[in-house]
Amino acid sequence: MVEAGTLTRADLADAVHRDIGVSRADAARMVESVLAHMCQALSEGENVKISGFGSFVLRDKGERVGRNPKTGVEVPIAPRRVLTFRASQMMRDRIVQAG
Repeated sequence: MVEAGTLTRADLADAVHRDIGVSRADAARMVESVLAHMCQALSEGENVKISGFGSFVLRDKGERVGRNPKTGVEVPIAPRRVLTFRASQMMRDRIVQAG
């Protein structure tokens, strides 16, 4: 596991290599395959739920009026689709215990 900083694809592949015992190349392909499936599902408008981890949920945000904080001028913000992540209760509990 990574001590501090950011967990990368390479870190995930290394963990798969160590924990499962497959070659580094196979581990990297497995990680890429999982991420590709997740990206494909999200791009097709599907939400992604990983039990015990959390859910990646697409939300449509309507048009709204924003304000430029520097000038105070109101500016319309176009409607858009955003991706949100909601951690599962199990993940939240683990994070609280680790902190």
